[in-house]
Amino acid sequence: MSMATAPSEPRQRSAEELVAEFEQERPARKLSPGVSAAVSVVCAALSVFVLYAIFFPVAKGTQYYLTLFLSGALPLIFLTHRGTVRVPALLLPWRRGDRTAPADGRSDKTAVRHDNPAWLDWLLAAAALAVCLYPLLEFDAFIERRQLPTSLDTAAGLAMIVLVLEACRRTTGWVLPAFCASFLVYAYYGGLLPYDWSLAHGGFDIDAIAAHYFMGTDGVYGVPLNVAGTYIVLFTIFGAVLDISGAGKFFIDLSFAAFRGSRSAPGRTVTAAGFLLGTVSGSGTATAVSLGSVAWPVLRRAGYGKEQGGGVLAAAGIGAILSPPTLGAAAFIIAEYLRESYLTVLLYALVPTLLYYLGILLAVEIDARKHHTQPVVDDEPTSALRLLGRFGYHFLSLFMIVGFMAMGLPPFKAVVYATALQFLLSFLDPQHRMTPRRLYQALAEGSKSVLPVVATCAAAGMIVAVVTQTGLGLNLASVIVDAAGIFGDNPTVTLVLTVLFAAVAVSILGLAVPVTASFIIAAVIIAPALLELGVATHEAYMFIFYYAVLSEVSPPTAMAAAASAAITGGNPMRTMVATWKYSLPAFLVPFAFVLTDNGAHLLGTGGLWGVLWTTAVSALAVAALAAATGGRLLGPAGPVERALCAAAALCLLYLEAVAITAGFAALALALGVHLVRRRQTTLGVPTSGGNPQAEHHHSADAEGQLPS
Repeated sequence: MSMATAPSEPRQRSAEELVAEFEQERPARKLSPGVSAAVSVVCAALSVFVLYAIFFPVAKGTQYYLTLFLSGALPLIFLTHRGTVRVPALLLPWRRGDRTAPADGRSDKTAVRHDNPAWLDWLLAAAALAVCLYPLLEFDAFIERRQLPTSLDTAAGLAMIVLVLEACRRTTGWVLPAFCASFLVYAYYGGLLPYDWSLAHGGFDIDAIAAHYFMGTDGVYGVPLNVAGTYIVLFTIFGAVLDISGAGKFFIDLSFAAFRGSRSAPGRTVTAAGFLLGTVSGSGTATAVSLGSVAWPVLRRAGYGKEQGGGVLAAAGIGAILSPPTLGAAAFIIAEYLRESYLTVLLYALVPTLLYYLGILLAVEIDARKHHTQPVVDDEPTSALRLLGRFGYHFLSLFMIVGFMAMGLPPFKAVVYATALQFLLSFLDPQHRMTPRRLYQALAEGSKSVLPVVATCAAAGMIVAVVTQTGLGLNLASVIVDAAGIFGDNPTVTLVLTVLFAAVAVSILGLAVPVTASFIIAAVIIAPALLELGVATHEAYMFIFYYAVLSEVSPPTAMAAAASAAITGGNPMRTMVATWKYSLPAFLVPFAFVLTDNGAHLLGTGGLWGVLWTTAVSALAVAALAAATGGRLLGPAGPVERALCAAAALCLLYLEAVAITAGFAALALALGVHLVRRRQTTLGVPTSGGNPQAEHHHSADAEGQLPS
């Protein structure tokens, strides 16, 4: 008589398996070895072409080079990305419980299915290649007839629009292509709008729209694709060389070795590791996922809750693309739009980066006391100095990027030289030396990583083309400023409301489209509204950049936070709120450098003294903000102290004499109320907070002391 077996419980998967699932369920395909090898050959060849063009520029100019670059990149997107974009299961927690281990006992990450291109994908790739190469048949004549395109030019332009929208849909989803299509509809039908409307224009026919996008330098071959085909692809190659040569592992090991022995060490470790690892990945979500597989077990052992741990991981990951020396892809576009050196953009980001990480570290210190976290002792401790002595050379290439640019080299040559230096340094580590096979792998991975950015930039070029063709940017800027003026004609009120509207608009835009696309769209549509009110160009672009990046940690989507929640097993929405708390300084500091003239010092302009005093005041504001959100000053803070600290932070960040004075007064009052309440609690006097003995016990225990 056989015994019935009880149904097996769903197996709890490890963080490594969740990371593997994240990689497998992204839009990129898991190709079979044969197809993958063929695609890798083309990707490596594309990287070699890009590197060659840096030192031997194409004779016929930038547009000719971008035509060749897009001819290699666009067909690859149809071969490497699925026609149906799937939502990763790990980002949908309610789906995770439905999966069980395979019957044969294999783990989920070993059950890999190949996903090769279908006949339609090959057909689209061939069509993309033909359309991209079409201008090269008679390139000079093609350029000359931009004002009077032939029927074949128009057909090729329309085909390019369709192919770019489909490539963008495959890599980012439906929202950005739909957004681009709405702009095309506006360009065509805008002439039918009432003449007295601000957004009305003369209207353009199909020939004019297709020619402007396909044959000019404001569309597909504009600044966004130029940045993707030069700066960004070179930095993805550099990141691949760093990763394959062992830098990523070293950065994590060093962070764990540097911080140990205190209860706040785990949080500090994750923050430092996220910053260093971000130089390799270049993506906030990817950094959070990669770091989470290693760091979450440490945070859990230290006593972090699932949501708090996920918040730390996501905030550390997003900070990586807000920070020099790599920043995010949009930073390269800022440099191009401003016609400034990339080194200048790095300097703009320096002080805001310091304030961002100050906010995270203060929040970590507060949480360590609030949640009674414990130090985590390594089973096999490693000295940080020993790691630095053995593998510290990995920092050299990062430092040399800045060094080369300080010497006057353009960023694309600086990163190539830094990549070559990292290649040579890899031979100091026999385990990770860059053999010909690994070099080939790095070249292939560099081009593969940039493909989604290419699709995004080519699609965003469509929006830029419509804006320049119709004058939409200036018209919409007037609408935004007029909307802010409804609440009063005071210039300060108008500026504050316009900046607030801009922040909300960029945040909402960033929920639906990638960071690079949201920055480009906001730069051509929203930035003119800020410029109209006297905000400097670099201040407006940096403001938009920060809010575009912060969309990755903004509810309700917050990809970085959702991915971290999947790894920790926490509630996604609560993890998003925790992440928002850690990254709050990054949401408020950008207001400081657009609302007042003194705030511009936070971007490194206006002299050393101006930079120093505004940084000091802003750091105090960030500390007050951490106290307000964390609920702690010298001990647990009550509602009154927290409200006063929040008011102090807002006043201090305004960076004008009256506001700063009010901020200091509010902060001093908060400390006074806090000290009085602590003394009353110590003496056993009832306070408004509730049971004095319970509060006293909590306060003493939180400080690690026995109650007296």
